[in-house]
Amino acid sequence: MRGRAALAGLLGLLLLTGCASGPSLETQGEVTEPPGDSRYLTIGSAGFTESDLLATMYGLLLNEAGYKTSMLTVSNRELYEPALESGQIDVVAEYAATFADWLNAKTNGADAPAVGSPDLKATMTALRKLATPRGLTVLDPGRAVDQNAFAVTREFAGQHGLKTLSDLGRSGLEVRLAAGDECVQRPYCEPGLRKTYGIDITGVDPKGVGTTQAKRAVQNGQDQMVLTTTTDATLDEFGLVLLADDKHLQNADYIVPVVNRSRAGSKGVTGALDRLNDVLTTADLASMNEQVDSWRRLSEDVARTYLEDKGLLK
Repeated sequence: MRGRAALAGLLGLLLLTGCASGPSLETQGEVTEPPGDSRYLTIGSAGFTESDLLATMYGLLLNEAGYKTSMLTVSNRELYEPALESGQIDVVAEYAATFADWLNAKTNGADAPAVGSPDLKATMTALRKLATPRGLTVLDPGRAVDQNAFAVTREFAGQHGLKTLSDLGRSGLEVRLAAGDECVQRPYCEPGLRKTYGIDITGVDPKGVGTTQAKRAVQNGQDQMVLTTTTDATLDEFGLVLLADDKHLQNADYIVPVVNRSRAGSKGVTGALDRLNDVLTTADLASMNEQVDSWRRLSEDVARTYLEDKGLLK
């Protein structure tokens, strides 16, 4: 199920069912029912390359473990998270700190203090405390992390001796940043770059996060730095290199599987998905993203080849 028909169907199901399968928030996190083990599971994808790859790998691993799966693409978290609570979606790949802050805002209001942080243990504790009352189980994080990251041209880095964001701050160079328009307010972006690293941001060029347009703006010298991610495998094409986040400004956005407990909270599901967490690294994910985005390979072919190479599929 994809596209408008799938989205319309999902919206209808949400209106009819609400979030009935999760426990009431009044239970304050208590779990009163055993985890479910439905043999027919829907894997959610947020519609971008990395999310498609993760959803595909989850599906293949669950198929290998004896489950029947289908994939549903819903690009808006405001839609797919309630669907996960209500059981229209059973499994989705999330990012620990981002999802913790999203659930926190949903539970405690948009002005609630952030609970995601660079500390993975603290972030996971907060995330699970927020997820459990909603009928969601957050599995253990793996080794792969997709954090925000900042890149400059290789020439610019070499000319000014830049390897880290601290180096850039100490240089005193003026920097125009290609990023999303929300960068001017987000603590990990312009405010954090100023406060944590002392970088002189002269302006934010609203070209999006890691978009081709944004990277080209840095490549041609219109901007000096671009906001992208640690799993962006297209930087070489634009002559760009990442500057290390040496003071750990970015939050612990490790990839975590999140499941609807009443349908997919069993040891069978957990065991199947944990197998991927044991092997998948940030570099692996970047390589797979590159194969899809740059080499134009199909996500399913890339995902299957990776799992076979790692001995996770027969």
